[in-house]
Amino acid sequence: MQFADIATTLAVGLGATALMDLWLLLLQRAGVPTGSFALIGRWVGHFRQGRFAHDAIGKAPPIAGEMALGWLVHYATGVAYAGLLVGIVGPSWLDRPTVLPALVFGIATVIAPLFVMQPAMGAGFAASRTPTPMLACLRSLANHAVFGLGLFVSAAAVAWMAR
Repeated sequence: MQFADIATTLAVGLGATALMDLWLLLLQRAGVPTGSFALIGRWVGHFRQGRFAHDAIGKAPPIAGEMALGWLVHYATGVAYAGLLVGIVGPSWLDRPTVLPALVFGIATVIAPLFVMQPAMGAGFAASRTPTPMLACLRSLANHAVFGLGLFVSAAAVAWMAR
C-alpha cells in the first residue's frame, strides 16, 4: 500500500465510525438504549491488570479516563477494520468503492461484539445474559450494517474529493 492509501484508509475508518456514531445518537434521541463507550474503556482499562473478563462490566471498578479510552478504542477499531477491508478487497477499492464489499464486511464485524466483547463484559455470548438477547443482537447487527455503509460512503466521498 502507498502512503496515500494509508491516509485514505484512515479517513475511511474515521468517517465510517463517525457515521455509526451519528446513527447511535439518532437512536438515543429516539429513546432507544445504546451502549456506553465508558464501559468499553473500563473493560480495556482493566487489561493492564490482567483482567480480560468480567461478570458485569458495569460493576467493575471504574478506570480513570475510561470514557476517553472507550472513544479512542472505538475509533481505533473503526480504522483497523477499514484497514482490514482494504487488505481483503485491495487498495484499488479506495479509488472505485462499491457498496457490497463494505456492507458485507461491516455486517461481519458484528462477530467481535457478539462473541468477544459481550461475553468478556458479562453480557454472555450474543447478549444471552441480557433481558432481550435477540433485540440486542439485532441492534448490534444494524449498528454494524450502518458502519459498513459508512465505509462505502466515506470511501466514495474521499474518492470524489480526490478527483
